[in-house]
Amino acid sequence: MAHIINREVWEDLPLSWHGEITGKPYGTNVSIIFNNQERVGAGPRLHKHPYTETFIIRRGRARFTVGEEIIDAEEGQIVVCPANTPHNFKNLGPGALETIDIHANEVFVTEWLE
Repeated sequence: MAHIINREVWEDLPLSWHGEITGKPYGTNVSIIFNNQERVGAGPRLHKHPYTETFIIRRGRARFTVGEEIIDAEEGQIVVCPANTPHNFKNLGPGALETIDIHANEVFVTEWLE
């Protein structure tokens, strides 16, 4: 059975690209965060997951810390973070940063490191 998941199911803020959805209710091993960071310097704290996370930069620029690497990425690029690797990212600006963060797991499992 196919599923169509409407925007109002995952969207936290009306008309924004921000929210999340876990795959388990839909029978998929993928969970997704739709991230919209308006403020320059904003982003998640250092953390890790027991699975791979893939980031699609939809709009803007970000600075990723992935293990010991510092990676600057921009609109149209994809960053892949291996399982169990500490990581975070921050909006480099100017303007908003939008990412699609694909977690290779049916639910989110996050260990916050800071």
